[in-house]
Amino acid sequence: MTRGGQGLARVAVVVRAGAAPLWWLGVFATGIGLLAPGLTGRRIGVLAGAALFVVAVAVVGVGRRKRYVALAASASRAGKHDVLQDRAVTVRNWRRAHRWWLLLAFLAALGSAFAAPAAGGMLLAGCGAGLWLKSAWLGRRERDADALLWVRVDWLRGGAAHPTGKRVKAYRSTGIAAGDAAPGGARKKTPALV
Repeated sequence: MTRGGQGLARVAVVVRAGAAPLWWLGVFATGIGLLAPGLTGRRIGVLAGAALFVVAVAVVGVGRRKRYVALAASASRAGKHDVLQDRAVTVRNWRRAHRWWLLLAFLAALGSAFAAPAAGGMLLAGCGAGLWLKSAWLGRRERDADALLWVRVDWLRGGAAHPTGKRVKAYRSTGIAAGDAAPGGARKKTPALV
C-alpha cells in the first residue's frame, strides 16, 4: 500500500466466512447430540432445535440490513492505490480471529445436548445458513448496483469485528469484475477450457 492506499476486504466475503464453519460445526453437534437421550428426550430436542434453526436463519439472515444498505448507499469509489485483499486471505483472517468463539459455540452446543438433544447444534447450523442467506442478499445488491462493496481491513481487526461494526464508517466500491470473488462472496467460476 502506497500513497495513502488502504487494504480492502470484500464485505460479502467477510459475511460468508463464518457460514461454513457454523454450518458444519452445527451439523456435527446435532449428530453427536442425537446420541444423548437428554432431559427432554430426542423428539422434543429435535422439535426445539428445528424451531431454533428457523429463528436463527431469520434473525441472522435479516439482521442489520439497514446498516448494510446505509453504508452501501454512501460507498465511495476505491482509489487506484487501494489494495484489494484476496478472498482466501479474508476468509482465513476471519476464521483465525474467531476460532476460539467457534470452538466455544461448538462445545456449548454439545453440552446443551444433555438437556435438549440436537437443539444447540441446529441453532449453530441455523446461524451458518443465515450468513449464507445474507451473503446471497448482498450479492443480489452488488449485481443490481453493478458494484462490489469493500471495507477497510484495519476496521475489521479484532475477534468481534464485523463489516457493520462501530469502527466501520463507510464502504468502498469497485467494478463488478474486481477481485477474485463473485458477487455474494463465493469463488469466481473459471471459464471451462474448450
